[in-house]
Amino acid sequence: MDKLFKALADGTRRELLDILFVSNGLSLTELCQQMTMSRQAVTKHLLLLEEANLVTVMWHGREKLHYLNPVPIGEIYHRWIGKFDQRRIEALTNLKQALEEDSKHE
Repeated sequence: MDKLFKALADGTRRELLDILFVSNGLSLTELCQQMTMSRQAVTKHLLLLEEANLVTVMWHGREKLHYLNPVPIGEIYHRWIGKFDQRRIEALTNLKQALEEDSKHE
């Protein structure tokens, strides 16, 4: 989890993830065209994203394609965010049921 949060802490890496979300399976050249930094800098950011398992790569001939891996983000959601959403959903369900009960008695 530490590598994951470290990778997500950087705005440039989040921008790369956003680009891959829109257009998955891009080469380094295609990613560099959308960034305002050197090829070497993009490569370093991509390596950190790969280490955090946020980006996976597949070779297509001699070309290395980068794909967004949403699984780690889903794990963050389920561990840190989803449990809070569940409480809100339960509270809204309970409120709805209480209001429906009140309207029956009127």
